[in-house]
Amino acid sequence: MIAERQPTTFISYLKENELTPRSVVQDGKWQLNISSLKTPKLKRKIRKQSENRRHSSSPRRACLPHDHLRNGDVEAVTLYEVISMGKSAMQSVVDDWLEVYKQDRDAALLDLISFFIQCSGCQGLVTAEMFQSKEKNEVMQKMTESFDEETGLQYKRFMAYPWILTVTWRVDGDNGDYPLAMAGPQWKKFKCNLCEFLTVLIQQCEGSVIYDGYLVPVLITVLTELSNSRIRAFRHTGTLSALKVMTALVSVIANLRANIGNMQRLQNMEKKKMTGKKTNPQIDQLQQKKIKLQQKQQDIEGMTNAIFKGAFLQRYRDVIPEIRAICMEELGIWMKLHTGYFLNDNYLKYVGWMLYDKQPEVRLRCLLALQGLYNRKELIPKLSVFSKRFKGRIVSMILDEDKEIAVQAVRLVGLMSENCKDAINSKDCNTLHKLLYSTHRPLAAAAGDFLCKSLLPNGGSDQSRGNSFRRKGITRNAQHLKMLLTSYLDNKFHQHVTYLVDSLWDSATNLLKDWECITTLLLKHCCHQEEVLSSAQESALIELLSAAVRQAAEGHPPPGRGTVRKVLTAKEKKLQSEDCMNVTQHFLVVLPRLLSKYSCDAEKVALLLQIPQHFDTDICSREHMAKHLDDILTQINHVTGNQSGDEVLEACSRTYQVFCQEGLPIYSRVKAALSQLIDDLVGKLDKLLDVCIKKGEGLCSDEETIFQMSSVLKKIAAFHNAHDLSEWNVNDRLSRILTVDTEHGRLPDQIIVPVVQCSYYSLMWQLSALLESPSSKENIFRLRIQMRRLCQTCRHLLTRECTAVREKGFSILCDILLIFSHKLQSDEVGELLVYIPDSSLESELLKFVQLEVFQESKVKREGSTPEENENDFEISKCEDVHKRRNLLAAYCKLIVFNVIETSAAAELYKQYIKYYGEFGDIIKETLSRTRQNDKLQSARTLIICLQQLFTNHMENSTSDAMPQSLTSVKELARRFSLTFGWDQVKSRESVAMMHKDGIEFAFKDYCPTDESRPPSNLSFLTILNEFTYRLLAPDKRTVYCYLQRFVTQQTLACEGDEWLPLANYRNTLLACGDEDISVTKDSSLMDSSPEEHSKMLQMKLKFTSGNANSTAACHRTPDLPLTPQLTSTAIKSRKRLWYEESSQANPTSSFCTEQVKSSSQSTEENSTSVPSADIGLEDVDVDITDS
Repeated sequence: MIAERQPTTFISYLKENELTPRSVVQDGKWQLNISSLKTPKLKRKIRKQSENRRHSSSPRRACLPHDHLRNGDVEAVTLYEVISMGKSAMQSVVDDWLEVYKQDRDAALLDLISFFIQCSGCQGLVTAEMFQSKEKNEVMQKMTESFDEETGLQYKRFMAYPWILTVTWRVDGDNGDYPLAMAGPQWKKFKCNLCEFLTVLIQQCEGSVIYDGYLVPVLITVLTELSNSRIRAFRHTGTLSALKVMTALVSVIANLRANIGNMQRLQNMEKKKMTGKKTNPQIDQLQQKKIKLQQKQQDIEGMTNAIFKGAFLQRYRDVIPEIRAICMEELGIWMKLHTGYFLNDNYLKYVGWMLYDKQPEVRLRCLLALQGLYNRKELIPKLSVFSKRFKGRIVSMILDEDKEIAVQAVRLVGLMSENCKDAINSKDCNTLHKLLYSTHRPLAAAAGDFLCKSLLPNGGSDQSRGNSFRRKGITRNAQHLKMLLTSYLDNKFHQHVTYLVDSLWDSATNLLKDWECITTLLLKHCCHQEEVLSSAQESALIELLSAAVRQAAEGHPPPGRGTVRKVLTAKEKKLQSEDCMNVTQHFLVVLPRLLSKYSCDAEKVALLLQIPQHFDTDICSREHMAKHLDDILTQINHVTGNQSGDEVLEACSRTYQVFCQEGLPIYSRVKAALSQLIDDLVGKLDKLLDVCIKKGEGLCSDEETIFQMSSVLKKIAAFHNAHDLSEWNVNDRLSRILTVDTEHGRLPDQIIVPVVQCSYYSLMWQLSALLESPSSKENIFRLRIQMRRLCQTCRHLLTRECTAVREKGFSILCDILLIFSHKLQSDEVGELLVYIPDSSLESELLKFVQLEVFQESKVKREGSTPEENENDFEISKCEDVHKRRNLLAAYCKLIVFNVIETSAAAELYKQYIKYYGEFGDIIKETLSRTRQNDKLQSARTLIICLQQLFTNHMENSTSDAMPQSLTSVKELARRFSLTFGWDQVKSRESVAMMHKDGIEFAFKDYCPTDESRPPSNLSFLTILNEFTYRLLAPDKRTVYCYLQRFVTQQTLACEGDEWLPLANYRNTLLACGDEDISVTKDSSLMDSSPEEHSKMLQMKLKFTSGNANSTAACHRTPDLPLTPQLTSTAIKSRKRLWYEESSQANPTSSFCTEQVKSSSQSTEENSTSVPSADIGLEDVDVDITDS
C-alpha cells in the first residue's frame, strides 16, 4: 500500500479501503488521530501525553519556562523531541507514557512505534490498519519491503499484532544520515538518552505491565522487524533498541532470581520452625509466591529468547561493524547479569568467533566483554573450555595493529594469568615483556601492570613505610627490587631502563620512589653473600635510580613515548613538587657517599651525577644543607680529577651549570668551587705546555705526557661547553697549540680533537658576548681571524686518517658555516663576520659526504657467542647509522639555508632509493625545504640529478642492457614526481621547466639533416615521461609545441625501437584529446581566465626562450639565458603564504628571467591586456604533500 503525502488524500484513501487510521506523520511531525476516542476528557488527556506537553494539572511533566522559550529554545512536542533534547527527567517521561498506556494502550503503543521510526531518521508516513481474520497467505503477501518506481516511494509493511504497519518514505531520504550514525556530542547524548529511556521503561513496567501479554510482544515484534530491514537506519536503530530491551529484561530476570532465592531461604527457615506434624500456612504462601515468581521468570526468558533469535542471531554478523559491536557488547552484559543461563559455550562461541573480526571496534567489544567475565574468579570454571579454544587468539591480539585493542588484550591476558592456573606459559610472558619497551605508552603501561602482578606480589610496593631493613633481612621492597633486577638482566631483548621505569611508573610507583630502600641496597656491605648485589645488579639499580629520579622530577615520559609533552594538572604539579623536595632532601645527604663509593666506575658515576640536576635549589640554599652541598661539590671535583670519560665530564659540567646560575642563593658558593676547579685545570695545562712545547722544535713529549694533556683538554672542553671560561684566557693557550700544528706538523689525534672542540666553544662564547653588547672593531677582527683559522684547521682535519677526527672536523666546520654564512647584524659588524665557502670547500664537503655517509657499514661482527655477536652487531650498526645521519643532516642544513648551492643536492638525490631506509626522511625533507626556497632551482636540481644518472648509465651499460639499466633511473624519477603533491597548479612552472630542460638534453647532439641516426640521449624521454602526468592540459600543448622545434614531421614518422621513447613521449603529451593536435596558441589563451591568460603567456614566453643545442633550433629561438636567476636566497618559512603576501614580497613570477619579464610586459601591451598583479599569482611558497 503506497500512501500519498497529503493527509486529506491519504485519510480518504484509508476510508475507501475500510481501514482504521491510527497514526499519520507529515513532514516528520507526528499527530495521533484521536477521533475514535470516546470522551472529550480522554481526548484531551491523550493529546497532552502523546504530544509530550505539560500543563499545570500534570506535575510530572517537565516543561521549559517561558523565559527559555523567549531565548530561542523550542518546546518538545513529541516523544522523539523529548528524548533528543534530553531536558526532561527520564523517569518522568516514562511515567507519563505509562499513564497514557493505562488509559489507551493502542494510542500509547502507536506513539511509541512512531518514536522508533523517528529515531531511525525516517521522514515519511506511518500508518496502521487493524488486523482482521484473513487467510495466512494473503497476510504474508503484505509483509513486504519494496520500491514503487511510479511514485518514487519506498515502503515497508510488517505485522505488529493487532496491526499491520506501513512505513512510507522517499528514496532520496535514505542518505545514511540518521541519529545513531551522526557525529557530535548532541547525537552521542541522544544515543545515551535512547538507551536510558528503554531501560527505565522496562524497569517501570517490571511490576505489572510487562506481564500483560500486549506491550512487550508488540515491542519485540516491531523492533525485530526493524532490525531485519534492508535499510541501514532501521536495522541499526532496531538492533540497538531490541538488544537494550533484552538487557533490561535480563536485569528483570536477575531480580526475579534474587527474589526466588529469598523466598527459598524464608521457606527453609519456616520449615525449621515446624514442630511435629503441624502445618504452617506461611510455607504454603511462600511456595505460591515462589511459583508465581518462577512463572514470571519463564515468561521473561521466553521474551529474551524471542529477541535473541529474532535480532541477535540475525545481526551479530551484520555487514555494518557498529551493529556487530553492539551485539558483542550486549552479549557480554547478559553473561554477567544472568550467568546461569547465558554463560555457557553456546553463547561464548559468538564472542570467540568475533575475535577474528576485521573491524577493530568489534574486536575491542569482545575483549571488553571477556574482561568482565575473567575478572570474577567464581566464573573461571565455566570459561575453561573457552580458554583452551581461544587462548591462542587472545595472546596474538597483544600484537594487534590497533593499539587500543593491544592494550585491552594485554589486560585480558593479565586477568587470565591471575585467575586461571597455567593459562599463560613462559613463552607468552616473554612476548608480553617485550611490550615494556613499546613506543605506545598505554600499551607499555599495560605490560608493566602485567609484570607487577605476575612478578611482584601486591603490586610491587610495601605499604609499610618503616625502616628500609627489618631485623631478619631485607624488606619486601628490597626483595621486589632484586626480583625486578634479575628479570631485567635475564631479559636479553632490550637494555633501556628508562623505558622500563616509565612502563612500571603507574603500577609500581611506591617501589620506584623508595629512595631509602634503593640507596641502602647500594651502600650496604652485607655479611651474607646472598644479600650482596653483583656488579651488574648495581649498575642496573643505579640506572633504574637515575631514571626514576628523572621521571619523578620532570613528570614526563621519555623521548619517543608521546608526540608532545602533556600539560600537568594542579594535582600533578603538586605531586611533582613534593617528589623534587623528597629527592633533594634525601640525596643531598646520601649522594656524596654514593659518589665516593663508585668514584672509580665511570659508568656508574655518570648516572649518579644526573641526580643532582633535578634538585630543588631552594632546599639546597638552606643553612643546614650547606655542608651536604659542599660535600657534593667536593666529590664532583674529585671525580673530575680522576675521570676523563666524555659522559662523566659532561655530567659534572651540567651539574655545575644547574647550581651555578646567577640569582640563586648558592651561586657564590658554587662559583667559588667551580673557579677552584678551573684554576687547577688551567694550571695543569700551563705546566704541560711548558714541558711539551719548545721554541723551534714543536711538540716534544712522550706518550704519557700526551695522554695527560689530552685528558686536561677534554676536561676544559667539557666545562667550556656550559660555562664561559673567557676570564681564564683559554683561547690564548689553544692558539698556541694550533700554531704548533700549523708550523711544525700534525698534532696527535687525541690532542687536536679536544683543542678544536674547545676552540669552537670559545668562538661561540665570544660571538654571544658580541651580539649582546657592542664591541670594538679590534675585537671583531680578532674574532674574524679566530673563526677563519678554525675553519682552516677543520679543513685540514678532513684529510686525516682517523675517522673520528674527520667527523669532528666536518661537524664543527658545518656549524661554523651555518652560523657565519649570513649577516648576524645589519650593521658593519655583521658584514665583517660573514664567511661564504668557496667552490673548493664545497667540493671537499661533498666528497666527505660521499665517502663517509653513503657507504656500506664498516661495523664488524664481534662476540664470544652467536647471540652476543648478533646483539652487539645490531647495536653497533644502529650507532653507526645514527652517526652517519647526523653528518648528512649537518650537510643538508647547509643546502637548505643557502650556504652552498642547491645544485649540490643532486648528489644526495641520487642515493634516495638505495639508502631510503637509512636517510630517506632526511633527503625528502631537504627536497621539501629547497622547494620552498626556490621552486625552479629545486626542480632544476632534480633534472640535473636524473641527467647525470642517465649519462652514467649510458657510459657504463651496453646496448643490450640499456633498458634494464634505466629501470632504477625511472623509479627515481617516479619518486621525484610524487613529491610534487596533488595540486598541479602549484607545481606547473617547475614541472614545465623540467620538461624544457629535459627536451634540450635529449636533443643535445641531434642533427636534423641526418634523420636516420637518433640522438644519443633520446632514451631520456622515457625518464622524462614520468613527469608528464603532472602537466596541465594547456601546458601539455605548450610542451608539445616546444618539442616540435627539435623534430620534424619526418622524424616523428620514423619507426624502430630506437625512436620508441619519442613516440611514447609524444603520445603522452597528446593524451588530453585528439583536438589538441590542431590547437593554436591563440585558442589556448581564449579559453582561459585572466589569471590563466597570464600563466599561459609566461609559459609560452619561457619555452620561447629555450635554446636547443642544435643547428636547426638555433635559428628559431632567441638568444636568451637558459636558466633564470635566483630571485632570492632568503630563508623562507614552511607555512603556507597567501598570494597577496607573496605579491608584495615578490610581485613578479620567478618562472621567467628578468629579460623574459620585460619581454612579457611588452608583449602584453601589444597583444592583450592582462592585469600585472596577476602575473605573480602562483609564485607562492607552499607545502608540498607527498602523494
